This record gives sequence, C-alpha cells and structure tokens, in this order.
Amino acid sequence: MSSTEDKVKGNTNEAVGKIKQGVGEATDNQRLKGEGQRQEVKGEAQQVKGDVKDTLEKGIDKA
Repeated sequence: MSSTEDKVKGNTNEAVGKIKQGVGEATDNQRLKGEGQRQEVKGEAQQVKGDVKDTLEKGIDKA
C-alpha cells in the first residue's frame, strides 16, 4: 500500500471514529463510543505509517 493510500485510509478511519464517538455519546452507547475511539486511534496510526513511508522514500531517493 502506498503512503497516500495509508493516509487516505487513516483520515477515513479517524472521521468515522469521531462520528461513532459522537453517536455513542449522544445515545449513551458506551460500546459504540469505545469502538469509535479505537477506530480513531487506528486512523492516526495509519497516517503515521504513511508519513514514515514518505520519509523513507525521500531518504532513499537522496542516497
């Protein structure tokens, strides 16, 4: 998977996670709120993975 794909998936997971958290909060559904928090963290990790890939590719290109 390319760095761009990782970042897009990460952004999507973060957004969906935030929505789930909001719905969970509004409906007092702790399971959904927790699921949203986990999905948001997963999205953040995917974005970091994409950033690392970008950094490595730039470093390799300079070598």
